[in-house]
Amino acid sequence: MPYAKAVLTRSVTSGFLKPRSYTQPRRNLLTLAIETSCDDTAVAILEKESITGNLDCDKNQSRDNIVRTNGTVQADPTGPKRTAARLLFNEKVTARNTGHGGIHPIEALESHETNLAKLISKAIISLPDVTLGSSATSRILRYNNGKLKQLPDFVTVTRGPGMRSNLTCGLNTAKGLATAWQVPLLAVHHMQAHALTPRLVSALEKPIVTTVQNEKQQPRPEFPFLTLLISGGHTMLLHSKGLVDHTILATTRDVAIGDALDKCGRMILPEDIKSKSKDTAFARDMSSYAFPNPDTYESWPIPVKRRDEIDKPSNDYNWQLQTPLAKTKDLAFSFSAIASSIERIFKERCEGSGGRVSEEERLLFARTALGVAFEQLASRTVIALEMLQRCNEDISTLVASGGVAANPFLRYFLRKTLDVRGFEHVQLFFPPPPLCTDNAAMIAWCGMEMFEAGFRSELDVKAVRKWSMDPAAHDGGIIGVGGWTQGERASTG
Repeated sequence: MPYAKAVLTRSVTSGFLKPRSYTQPRRNLLTLAIETSCDDTAVAILEKESITGNLDCDKNQSRDNIVRTNGTVQADPTGPKRTAARLLFNEKVTARNTGHGGIHPIEALESHETNLAKLISKAIISLPDVTLGSSATSRILRYNNGKLKQLPDFVTVTRGPGMRSNLTCGLNTAKGLATAWQVPLLAVHHMQAHALTPRLVSALEKPIVTTVQNEKQQPRPEFPFLTLLISGGHTMLLHSKGLVDHTILATTRDVAIGDALDKCGRMILPEDIKSKSKDTAFARDMSSYAFPNPDTYESWPIPVKRRDEIDKPSNDYNWQLQTPLAKTKDLAFSFSAIASSIERIFKERCEGSGGRVSEEERLLFARTALGVAFEQLASRTVIALEMLQRCNEDISTLVASGGVAANPFLRYFLRKTLDVRGFEHVQLFFPPPPLCTDNAAMIAWCGMEMFEAGFRSELDVKAVRKWSMDPAAHDGGIIGVGGWTQGERASTG
């Protein structure tokens, strides 16, 4: 049964593509996904049962309503209540980047060039087998061992944001596969994929359950919700109203939280721990050093009120670190002062103690860097929830994703802060740690959701180094950069 052609129209007032009416496919969807935005070379194959039924968007709706509808489309109630996704392949190779004090662009690019084709070749083995005469598909790939494999229905790849050369490496490979296999291309937004990852987790046929202590798990985060995207390159708080409608409430004024904490870890961690690190993600090692198990979490007190963030007493070593922006209610983040203050105080303490800091004080430095950074995340999240409450928008879900979201102490800290600040009802969604960091599974799922909403990418799209998620941004957000087109008809055999 063929796919129905998605009719995408361009709004006269906004210039944005939007689905008007389409019918979802009546069989499983299969995609191969590629992620090369930074230093991780990742490939995944995802299969998902499709939803049947007609979906219609009112062409007379406002642009905001249309976009919001894109993210909350509902299938015919007679169709399946829940879809099952199967991750058939999901692997990545991370460039070592050691000895450079951070990610080295040339080494990262060379890692992509070395490993991407190998991972794709390995992934193809995991494509579903096809028997001759099967009505499952008419698109068949004959593997070099003679086995028949089902070709993907489309290829998904990260288009941006990220390092342009690295993105281009993955994008050009995806274009080649889509052209050779004669299937559509979905060139998607990296941060949108992070935001949608908890929806992938809830759809997996064999769910990976990861919740904070005493947290009741919901089957699927539904729009609207708050999204906290926190990694080595990004720190954003968004009001996610739909699939392509993510309003930025707060972003960093300087550096990302992961970058600041990596710098702190590089300074604070003992040499024997740093020498064993496989990469430069010292924030992860610093967290394991500072809070090795849940019994140690309470060593950093939860601010019950805002004044607890502002009035920081000096510790036993006669130094203190204030939480940036604590005296304001600005919806913004700032982390550079944490790294620079830790560096200044740490050097002063080294000089005052003959070049050596005791193990107890070193541990306090690590806990302070993490505690102050996480206090700022939690504080701005509470301020955003209070603001939305005043606007009669009571948000009941907070999704946290990105590499820093894998931090177990952060998961504890956010839950406890929400509880003591009057937001016990807000559910927290964290992907399992392997899906917090950059991976191709989230790219595959993002492609699935965009494909089913009627979006396709032109084969001439180029990498986008900076790309907003907010429709109100200067570039128009996810669907404002151009290169999106109407869905093409594809035969299912």
